[in-house]
Amino acid sequence: MNTLEIKGDWNITKGKLKQKWAKLTDDDLQYIEGKHDELLGRIQKRTGESREAVEKAIKQASADSCCT
Repeated sequence: MNTLEIKGDWNITKGKLKQKWAKLTDDDLQYIEGKHDELLGRIQKRTGESREAVEKAIKQASADSCCT
């Protein structure tokens, strides 16, 4: 998988997360390598969801984007 494919998959994942939690902004979902925990924290803060629920949603959105 090359960088463009990874970036494309992440863009699809971001869109799905924004559909699930409309309160999220592009800034909240801006993913920088090594900032996974920060991303989870931002989503938790905006949505009030548990860490486990956020991780599950991200995994589901990623799985949906890679297999469509």
